[in-house]
Amino acid sequence: MVRDLSGPGQAPGGRVRLLLRRLHPLDWLAGGLLLLGLLAVVTGLLPSGPAADEMRRVGPLVVFLGTVIVMAELTGRAQVFDVVAAWMAHAGRGRYPLLFGLCVLFASLTTITLNLDTTAVLLTPVMLSLATRVGIAPVPLAMTTVWLANTASLLLPVSNLTNLLAAERVALSPSGLAAVMWLPQLASIAVTAACLWVFYWRRGRRGADRYTPPGATVARDPVLLRICAVACAGFLVAILVADVPLWSASLTAMVVVVVAFAVRRRQELRLSLVPWRLLVLVPGMFLVVQTIGAHGLHGLLESALGSGNGFSGMLRSAGVGAGLANVLNNLPAYLAGEEVVPVGNHQQLLALLIGVNVGPLVAPWASLATLLWFERCRLHGTRIALGRFLGTGLVLSVTGALAAVSALALTG
Repeated sequence: MVRDLSGPGQAPGGRVRLLLRRLHPLDWLAGGLLLLGLLAVVTGLLPSGPAADEMRRVGPLVVFLGTVIVMAELTGRAQVFDVVAAWMAHAGRGRYPLLFGLCVLFASLTTITLNLDTTAVLLTPVMLSLATRVGIAPVPLAMTTVWLANTASLLLPVSNLTNLLAAERVALSPSGLAAVMWLPQLASIAVTAACLWVFYWRRGRRGADRYTPPGATVARDPVLLRICAVACAGFLVAILVADVPLWSASLTAMVVVVVAFAVRRRQELRLSLVPWRLLVLVPGMFLVVQTIGAHGLHGLLESALGSGNGFSGMLRSAGVGAGLANVLNNLPAYLAGEEVVPVGNHQQLLALLIGVNVGPLVAPWASLATLLWFERCRLHGTRIALGRFLGTGLVLSVTGALAAVSALALTG
């Protein structure tokens, strides 16, 4: 995230150089993709008609992303996540199996209702801080957040940007998508929980039998905390019950939260809250993938995915989606795959969605949430063994995607 680095006595050139030095590698990636996309349009590699269609499609998505992340960031600053995490550790009563179940539930609900990037960006530091506070090994908590940030992102359009695209393609409302994906979502969470316990949470891995429950977290501003909690709950009710457009619901909830902060803690409202990186990355990625698809990738993927809408075709699509997501990234993998899936093959498309959501657990760059999670762990000082991350992620990627696709086939 880019900070406001300007100083009262600093020359403009110096401020620019300082800003450039402080840019994160992901900022450079986002800017580079947008520049490449614009160059493709200017040079004619991507005709202006398809480019305009992509931008009309991405507009509401960008509004949604920007508003929901600002809402989630301010909700985190209001200590909503801290209070819930402390309550969860206290409710575990020092017993690791109970704490494990609560952590899985908390991370899953955060991903489902607020999106996977919120889990990676906001929940990860809360869980790591909680681990330090009560003497819990941090790696099991860290792996719980990153795995469930991906595998618990199937149920609602809000959970993942790929879901928004898929729901639009198959004309499903938020409640409609939930009605189709509830069993695949349960299956992927169940397999994730099993892998987490075996690989990270069991006695031989966590290194302790019990932990000391913490005291209750005292909110600095209980009024602000309640307003933010109600705004998040209202956002969820709006998209599930009223089926209002996602961008409208997230914008309304964000305005409520921002107004509350403006009244009670105005100093917290800064331009750095806006997720500039994502707002630049998403349109750039759309344009670049559209350009590549027009110059060869379309044909390769058409051959790889096939046109089968039955169970074997679904498995094939999920496997190709997961593999491509780990080579590139889950969003361009979905965008490229969606282009070649026949319009009527809804099951094949949803299987592709499962592959790019549940499958990108092997390569650190396979999803933006995982990249953000690695950065949070580094800042906290938590070391993640890369070999173990890759090996265990591969097991979950295969078994989780297989279980979710099988569940999708059962629901029809």
